[in-house]
Amino acid sequence: MRKGELTRAAILDVALDAASRDGLEGLTIGLLAEKMNMSKSGVFAHFGSREDLQIEVLKLYHHHFEQEVFYPSLKEARGLPRLQAMFALWVKRVTVEIASGCIYISGAVEYDDRPGPIREALVGMVKAWQGALQRAAAQAIELGHLRNDVDADQIVYEMYGLILALHHDARFMRTPGSVERAQAGFERMIKYYAPVTKAVA
Repeated sequence: MRKGELTRAAILDVALDAASRDGLEGLTIGLLAEKMNMSKSGVFAHFGSREDLQIEVLKLYHHHFEQEVFYPSLKEARGLPRLQAMFALWVKRVTVEIASGCIYISGAVEYDDRPGPIREALVGMVKAWQGALQRAAAQAIELGHLRNDVDADQIVYEMYGLILALHHDARFMRTPGSVERAQAGFERMIKYYAPVTKAVA
């Protein structure tokens, strides 16, 4: 990478850390200039606008999420093993983010009623992840790992609910055992949706 590219990457790393802690709206050119020991114009030269910077931070966060959660889960067999890996890796990432924050979750709070490019980018990334979860759930149903009358979208909804509860209780409430409760909830859900085994006479 050339010097300019290295500087831009360094700025984005600092910006991602700041956005994780203070939200995307708390991200300013002045804040980054101070943290990077650069002039505002020097930081601004790497991005067309504050909005462009925020979107680039979102893209970087999404890239990290894919590298840590999505792509590793694809190494597992299609169906339930992959769905289980997705949830396990997702939980693992949330536990790391307890000290900082999840941009998907905090961003939803910041931009739930604020139309514009940032909201569109954020919604697109979350939908992409939900789509991956839905495909894995649908494959688990097709392969007979889960009952054929199960709604894949309902599975995704319940998985999201567990993650949101985990983030709330672990980060906001500081409730001990939140990770274990999320894992137990997922296991109970999978058991409930599992095919019914006929008793041997």
